[in-house]
Amino acid sequence: MLAPAPASPESAGMSKAALDRVENHLKHRYIDAGRFPGTQLLVYRRGKVVHSAVQGFADLERKVPVKDDTIFRIYSMTKPITSVAFMMLVEEGKVALDEPVHKYIPEWKNLGVFQAGTFPAFLTKPPSRPMQIVDLLRHTSGLTYGFQQRSNVDAAYRERKIGEIELVGTLPSMIDNLAKIPLEFSPGEAWNYSVSTDVLGYLVGLISGKPFEQFVKERIFDPLGMNDTDFYVPAAKAHRLAACYSADGKGGMTLQDDPATSSFLKPPSLVSGGGGLCSTAADYLTFCRALLNRGELGGVRLIAPKTLALMTTNHLPGGRDLTELSRSLFSEATLAGVGFGLGFAVTMNPATTLIPGSPGEYYWGGAATTSFWIDPAEELITIFMTQVLPSSAYPLRRELRTMVYSAITDSNI
Repeated sequence: MLAPAPASPESAGMSKAALDRVENHLKHRYIDAGRFPGTQLLVYRRGKVVHSAVQGFADLERKVPVKDDTIFRIYSMTKPITSVAFMMLVEEGKVALDEPVHKYIPEWKNLGVFQAGTFPAFLTKPPSRPMQIVDLLRHTSGLTYGFQQRSNVDAAYRERKIGEIELVGTLPSMIDNLAKIPLEFSPGEAWNYSVSTDVLGYLVGLISGKPFEQFVKERIFDPLGMNDTDFYVPAAKAHRLAACYSADGKGGMTLQDDPATSSFLKPPSLVSGGGGLCSTAADYLTFCRALLNRGELGGVRLIAPKTLALMTTNHLPGGRDLTELSRSLFSEATLAGVGFGLGFAVTMNPATTLIPGSPGEYYWGGAATTSFWIDPAEELITIFMTQVLPSSAYPLRRELRTMVYSAITDSNI
């Protein structure tokens, strides 16, 4: 898919000086201070790329600079792609949002809700209702992540190595392991960031009759020309893979994943719809442009406008926000004024978030501090790339929102 030609910020109602201020902020606060190795920022508005900049290094040890085609581990920015893939099957009538998950995973039919105990000896009670497909898309399934470190249930996930960043096993073995561990809560009663989207990837493969990775390649990546997006980086592109770092808690960072020996250099045994993709800013912009354009780009339609509208509406029970429903100790989203749709966080009330924005904007991010948001009202897409774990180490996303929105000089609303 041909990238849009660059244009001046002023031609799309934005300020070049204000966007340059964002780059200066990234340089002085993060790169020069030794918090980030390097950054890439893309801002797209009213059909134009009005800001595209790279700074610093993709690989500090080898002094490889960030380039426009640097490949990043996007981790949980995989989730919106998986969710769109799943909704394609919903559109085709092959699965429905209100169906019980055990229709497709029979071994989950008798999953109980945690009461007491530790793995493998748990005391459980029956859920108030069965887990539905919609619960997987909106993270109200009762599943969790081991890194939450909040309960005996997530301790069992760590014991079985379910949903770890360095993934082990296969999708079928993950499903089998989850059948042996109780739910955190009855489906629909709370929101908890979880392996739910990995389960969706498994269901895409099961329902479509082809491997999940083949489905997304044939239905999303190849049609849109997202040629640098995959669940591993092939040898011919290995030199473009960035290094990944961990924040050291002292304002610095240490190498977490060397691109020369990374597990992302070979096809994974477990293809993670929740966090397995590597991509470029340009490729992810293509995906976001299709969404901003109501599900279609360059003659390629991913999903229908009404389906996308359903996905980007808050689906939390009772219309509540994440502060009212979340039990999660970790999320890629702020909580106040934010709901959750089918694969995306959704801003309900910008005033409650205390961050500039628009009602109906939707977004997510990845564990290594990558992030994106789409604001249909302002015809705006922002994509940010770096490689520093965890994403909660610094308030960078809040700062980016504030500074990019302050660059808008001609608002649509």
